[in-house]
Amino acid sequence: MTGILIIDDEPGIRRTIASILEDEGYRVHTAEDAVLGLEILAGESISIVFLDVLLPRLGGMEALEKIRTGWPGIEIVMISGHANVDMAVRAVKLGAFDFLEKPLSLDKVLTVCRNALAISSLREENRDLKKNIRFSEEIIGTSAEIEAVRALIKQAAASDARILITGENGTGKELAARAVHKRSARAEKAFVEVNCAAIPENLIESELFGHERGAFTDAVSSRKGRFEQASGGTLFLDEIGDMSLSAQAKVLRAIQEQKIERVGGEKTINTDVRIVAASNKDLASECRAGRFRQDLFFRLNVIPIRIPPLRERPADVPVLLRAFLQSLGLEDLVLEEGAVELLEAHPWPGNVRELRNLAERISVMYRAGDSLSAEKTADLLRKNPEAFGGSVEKRTAGAAEIPPLPGKIMDMNLTEAREAFEKYFLEFQLSKNHGTISKTAEAIGVYPSNLHAKLKKYRIAMDGAAVHNGRKER
Repeated sequence: MTGILIIDDEPGIRRTIASILEDEGYRVHTAEDAVLGLEILAGESISIVFLDVLLPRLGGMEALEKIRTGWPGIEIVMISGHANVDMAVRAVKLGAFDFLEKPLSLDKVLTVCRNALAISSLREENRDLKKNIRFSEEIIGTSAEIEAVRALIKQAAASDARILITGENGTGKELAARAVHKRSARAEKAFVEVNCAAIPENLIESELFGHERGAFTDAVSSRKGRFEQASGGTLFLDEIGDMSLSAQAKVLRAIQEQKIERVGGEKTINTDVRIVAASNKDLASECRAGRFRQDLFFRLNVIPIRIPPLRERPADVPVLLRAFLQSLGLEDLVLEEGAVELLEAHPWPGNVRELRNLAERISVMYRAGDSLSAEKTADLLRKNPEAFGGSVEKRTAGAAEIPPLPGKIMDMNLTEAREAFEKYFLEFQLSKNHGTISKTAEAIGVYPSNLHAKLKKYRIAMDGAAVHNGRKER
């Protein structure tokens, strides 16, 4: 229940405000002067203070400053029967939320109270979001391997050189790209991400370079591409290894000339972007196989950064897990020695993404103060379907278990049966291709964007939520 404190030396004012607020369900405290009010604040949870200006022992303005210093999260509404503009301006500058004149309007009191609570809630949410953003941008770990990555990022960020980040799925390549941007001279400008695997080949040029109105059937207005959107900042080309050869040629030209033209346009537009690319593929091998342009590879690979998988830095596993649990409000969970040993020995085929999902499962199953034993950890890992079929149990390399068809499929009409089989087919193919959208799309002969639409239609788990035997687990 929200706590409200009324500090006023007039008993009638205290009773009137308290009565209306209590009728609205608030928990109300009252004090006849600011000294008593500060004592109440020290012992109670208060969200809003109604504070009179003229008070014995300690004036309202002085009390306002003390409350602002000692309890910065509390909203303060000043009230006075002798108000003037200068006094109201001074109060607001000192941090008051609002200033009410006596005689008080009860409707105004309620309105100000609701508004103050709404603002307080937004501020709290904003603090939480900033905390989560700061956490999500941290590269966590104490191993020598991750320390080397952090050092390389710091060194690379100081220049405008192009960077190629490589690593398995779930290792944190995007996180590394954002870390480069955040530490660079371009940090105040845009960080624009392009998932190259998710854009159909016929749309990649428009996506990257923009288009003019009428350039094609659906171009009802002009649009800036990602190169223009990232002007002055960083353009992150994620999964660039899945980009078609024709699209690679256009990107190479844009990088070489630092100029672009919108689709359907004739004007040449100068570009000022830093390119950071990432891939889970061995692009050197892709070049030898003819699937990736060698000249583009050399252009991108000025500063190579490899993000090591978790199995190469097992000491980071408990550090990461504790950080994830803390972000989920379970920082007091005790990891027993046997549990840590099992966690460090696990191969983590889904890498940091798999570990994050395990932390979410733990946060649902356990409470603060609980202990995670070796036995419990082994059970969690056996049930952990990350990397789309991976577990601590031995599996045949490259194999995928076939989920059973819905038992009542023969009793369905044709449309229902077709949709049931399509869902089953997509779940199996996604599992078979280890959850990689581009590989799955290529295997079944559809565009990645069409596959995304199908997965959304059937509510099939993606982006870190594992698919296993047709079930979504977290």
